[in-house]
Amino acid sequence: MGRPRLVAVGHVLIDLRFMVDRFPEPDEEAVILSESRGVGGSAANVAIAARRLGVESYVIAKIGLDSFARVAVDNLLKEKVDISGLRISPTHPTGFSVVVRDSQGRILIYGFKGAAEKLEPGEIDPSILGKADYIHIASLKLSTTLHVVKTARSLGVKISWDPGRVLASKGLRELGDIVRKVDIVLANEREARLMTGEADYRSAASRIIGLGPMLVIIKRGEKGVYAVGRSMELEIPAYPPEKVVDTTGAGDTFAAGLLSSIMRGYSLEDSIRYAAVAAAIKVSRLGSHAAPTDREVEEYIARHGIKIGSSPRL
Repeated sequence: MGRPRLVAVGHVLIDLRFMVDRFPEPDEEAVILSESRGVGGSAANVAIAARRLGVESYVIAKIGLDSFARVAVDNLLKEKVDISGLRISPTHPTGFSVVVRDSQGRILIYGFKGAAEKLEPGEIDPSILGKADYIHIASLKLSTTLHVVKTARSLGVKISWDPGRVLASKGLRELGDIVRKVDIVLANEREARLMTGEADYRSAASRIIGLGPMLVIIKRGEKGVYAVGRSMELEIPAYPPEKVVDTTGAGDTFAAGLLSSIMRGYSLEDSIRYAAVAAAIKVSRLGSHAAPTDREVEEYIARHGIKIGSSPRL
């Protein structure tokens, strides 16, 4: 039997990262102390993290025909991510994010989605979806998300879904067809509130799980993770990073950690703990795709004496 396979569908962007001493006031200039750039976006981040954590990964997304696209492709190939699902727009530029961090660790993000938002249902290759043990969909526009969900379901492939803020704001009434057909829903507290109108994350998760997915996870940042399934409920605290450097991409690393460990046979609770550790390590590193390797996660688990117990499997 070959290595498990994860297909990530969503955005491939370029992250332009800048360090400044302080954020400027209007009409002021802030001196850039350092800068770096590299691939980012939900699909790229999850695919790279999954590859580092021990599974084969594929990415389906759309980029432009420009210098940013070359950077994205080079980074993905370097990480051994299969890029056969990438589509090229001759008219829309590759999307990018400008991430500015000050000396206090605060972050400002400016995003331009560009070609990433132009991925259409007809550009999804079903043969790639059919290779997957799990498909992870993140921050993808509604029409394309629905198409991927329906295609994956027809192929018998399990689906994980992270709606992102924009899609979450449409609410469960409009997103119900998606929620009813996916296996796992991952959302942060704000997205869960936008989807359900429930201020309490537990109540929000209860409404989402009531529509049919087998697992709902609410990502709570430094407060940890709340997970609810059809016959289980877990609260797992966040694990401490060595230092907080860059929180962008932590949720994508969590998703990759969760799915890669489930596919490798970890129990549900173990998978959530593994994912939380992977996210903690990511937070200590600069770059949205700066995920750890499986060995680094296992070393952290051993170093911190994290106990792994038995729990139900998906």
